[in-house]
Amino acid sequence: MQAWNEQPRAATSKRTSECIIHLRKKHRRMRLPNTITIGSIYEKKFLSVNSILEAVVLNAYLLPGTDIFMLNLGDFWSSATMDLYLHRKYYHLVDPNHGLLKKGREIFLTGCHLRSTMEGPGSPRLLPTEYLVILLDEDEDEDAMLLGAQFCSDSFSSISLDAVKDGASYSLFARQGHLRLFFMLQSIPTQCTLLIETIGSLEIHGKFCCSQRKEIILVDNDGVKIKFILWGEQVLLANLFSVGSMLALDRPFIACSDTQASDEICLEYGSATQLYLVPVSLQQEQVLVASTQNRFQGSRLSDVLGQSQGLKVSQVALPCDSQGSIDFSNYPFQTVSAYSFPYSFKLLQSFIVDLRDKMTGISLYGTVRNISRVSNTADVIFSMTIEDTSGSVVAKLHFVRSWSVGRLGLGHTIFISGLTCSVTKQKMLEVSWFEKDVGASFVNLSYLPALLNSSCLHKLSHLSDIAGHKNMTHVCSVRLDQIEYHNLNSRFLHTHCGQFVNEKSDGFLVCNFCCCTCDGEIIRSFYLEVTLADESAKVLCWCTGQTAAELLQISPDEFYELPEDEQAMYLYTLENERFTVALVNCGVQDGLNSVYQENHLNKCKCEIVRALKCE
Repeated sequence: MQAWNEQPRAATSKRTSECIIHLRKKHRRMRLPNTITIGSIYEKKFLSVNSILEAVVLNAYLLPGTDIFMLNLGDFWSSATMDLYLHRKYYHLVDPNHGLLKKGREIFLTGCHLRSTMEGPGSPRLLPTEYLVILLDEDEDEDAMLLGAQFCSDSFSSISLDAVKDGASYSLFARQGHLRLFFMLQSIPTQCTLLIETIGSLEIHGKFCCSQRKEIILVDNDGVKIKFILWGEQVLLANLFSVGSMLALDRPFIACSDTQASDEICLEYGSATQLYLVPVSLQQEQVLVASTQNRFQGSRLSDVLGQSQGLKVSQVALPCDSQGSIDFSNYPFQTVSAYSFPYSFKLLQSFIVDLRDKMTGISLYGTVRNISRVSNTADVIFSMTIEDTSGSVVAKLHFVRSWSVGRLGLGHTIFISGLTCSVTKQKMLEVSWFEKDVGASFVNLSYLPALLNSSCLHKLSHLSDIAGHKNMTHVCSVRLDQIEYHNLNSRFLHTHCGQFVNEKSDGFLVCNFCCCTCDGEIIRSFYLEVTLADESAKVLCWCTGQTAAELLQISPDEFYELPEDEQAMYLYTLENERFTVALVNCGVQDGLNSVYQENHLNKCKCEIVRALKCE
């Protein structure tokens, strides 16, 4: 019992460890998302299981009187230290002569739990976690020798499932500019080092959505790719990886992929698997915080600092990869002002006029000016024109299976992130968005229910303000002035995109927006034209879907079950009812969008996007 009487350790030290000071000088990698500091654990007395610790081993020792190994850890961002109970699968790595887990070794940890002492003078400690990744540095002789000696070379294409079943093992090591082949048929652990090409999004498997799965694509120097699959709680490990890093796998489990190709091989994280990582070095490029931030944002930075002084803060360093593509996901905030949306807020984004070749992680905020599906391709690709205050650009949206971002119309305000810019062979700037990419998101801000539900997110406009503002979503307090019976009809909507469907001569229902048949994927809906009024003007508007049902306060099925005379009487009773509505000036014009044009009359240029009844 005396061995477990833990002596208190200082949470902070006046001096930072010399090994951390030495490592900090050559620290050139990006800080991982969800990374926390040891100091913050002491402050909050809490540790989330998906938090990441980028730690440095300061000491490895045996707990007195036991066979339990402890690691004393520090980090780059605080002077605090904390002890970790080492998971037993890593005990062979703490050998005092040849072990890797010794003073100065960097490690990544996740899936940690905090053990807080309830009484006595002991300090909090981290309970064992098997989700530990050891960092290697090829510039260090010891690590270079480890990679060369332990992780010898082979290629994915030489791996045979039949050989694996017979007890064969492989060692794989792929590094740019260097590849050696080494094939082993004896029963020794499988080891490989591979470049991380992509990290997929989290998938849910099983009837009751109880199994999590994440897929990581690894590539060797021959360009051959293999999947590294994480299941269940193992998906936490993916948070420790970054695209472009080199991942070494000691004794991965070799399995058959669950795809249609039954002979396809994949790697999995087994009970004996250990991971090593050579992180991608952070390359940065100085990028101007362009003058468009002042011209279009209305920034008061130069007013406060003066023009000459403002130039001193006109650049920011952004990371770039080995191909020179610059990641703009952390570009400075742009303030969206009232002329482009009914409230001011901040978004990490760029202006369209600032887009250049080899820009990744781009986010844009603007209005939709045109949208249509790209023909002559089996892939689901849509071409969308986005406009902001600085200009417009055509973006190609690549969806995995079908359109999946809900209803979208002309004049709607959107925020889209995860865009990539490149120059085509024709020297034209091309902007692309891939739904499957990490960090890719698409938000229709005009369609958000919170826009009307939260008074802090909007300011009211008058109906008379709408005509001259096509790049804005207006929130207005209105009354229903007139609903003509002949201006209401029932139509079917495609559930994927919320657009109307048409019936072909052969009886099939077709969505001209998605360019596909959609039998079984339709819902019945209203198409309504209604005159809205306030003290400043009257405007004829149109709406459909859930918005029309909100205004009419009845579902299509219930309405059309009523006799025709009762339908007309019901519409008459709605006049003068008050609503808060979100309106967009879609400005339908000849030749702008034929699919959109055929669905809506020219005389109705304002769409009611959202409606909320005033109590």
